[in-house]
Amino acid sequence: MIKDKNILITGAAGFLGSHLCKTLSKQNNIVAVDNLYTGRLENIKDLLVNKKITFVKHDVTEKLDLENLDLIFNFACPASPPRYQADPIYTTKTSVFGAINMLDLAKKTGARILQASTSEVYGDPQIHPQTENYRGSVNPIGIRSCYDEGKRCAESLFFDYRRMYNIDIKIVRIFNTYGPNMDPNDGRVVSNFITQALQNTPITMYGNGNQTRSFCYVDDLIHGILKMMESSSDFIGPVNLGNPIEFDLLDLAKIIIELTNSKSKIIYQNLPSDDPSRRKPDISLAKEKLNWEPKIDLKTGLEKTIKYFEKVLKNESSNCSRRKVSCISFGPSA
Repeated sequence: MIKDKNILITGAAGFLGSHLCKTLSKQNNIVAVDNLYTGRLENIKDLLVNKKITFVKHDVTEKLDLENLDLIFNFACPASPPRYQADPIYTTKTSVFGAINMLDLAKKTGARILQASTSEVYGDPQIHPQTENYRGSVNPIGIRSCYDEGKRCAESLFFDYRRMYNIDIKIVRIFNTYGPNMDPNDGRVVSNFITQALQNTPITMYGNGNQTRSFCYVDDLIHGILKMMESSSDFIGPVNLGNPIEFDLLDLAKIIIELTNSKSKIIYQNLPSDDPSRRKPDISLAKEKLNWEPKIDLKTGLEKTIKYFEKVLKNESSNCSRRKVSCISFGPSA
């Protein structure tokens, strides 16, 4: 268990970062960094009454000068295709400059640093399921490459900093994750389907719905991330974290329609460019090195997520948005 540490979390107001803040702020001192480009302050507002957590509005493409850090979780980057494609140059800068700046901070403070990489480094994979030694099939000039190649470059930088400066690094490759604190408008498949189903509007299916994903509930993922951060220094990864149970998107839509008692119908549109046809992690390494595997089944996780989206859509969190939150600013923010 991680306790009594000084911890920096970038992307702290985002989906995964906010869950890390919630878990770690109970027994640690947290500096929560986010420029709110895609992160939402309401995700962590309730946590900011805790004196152990400080919010810093800052863009990781700019250097950040902090002292006395034990651990750094680098989670800053737009993660949904509509969001990272909206400004692909900025997305690449966030992955690359953000990695450099956080690695420099780890070098200065001696902190252990964990990089949130992604299954997108495998591109549209030609082997199935994907193992960590698979080098991927990524289009370097496609509309998704700002994210895919940005994360691949970040991994390269982490290993180079380790080789050159002996930085204590960890790398996790995160597969499709869902749960509370997702942005209803982030354009990802789970949030899209749930939002549309709850509003009884047509569910948009890109392609024929036969493409597959493996969906991991956020609590399981956070548990894996923390186990990786606590693992022995000789295991640096990268390691796949995700649910190895595969679902096609058409089945996902039908399950969500059933769970929400929705009247929504499924409509079909053209598949976006470079959208992976299959995605499933091989988690043998995580089982061996971390003694980790997901425990929460898709139906249970979706029920929890649907309850969260019902509250968001009814604006029941509006009271939180009116609270005033003091923050410290370091440099420009996007």
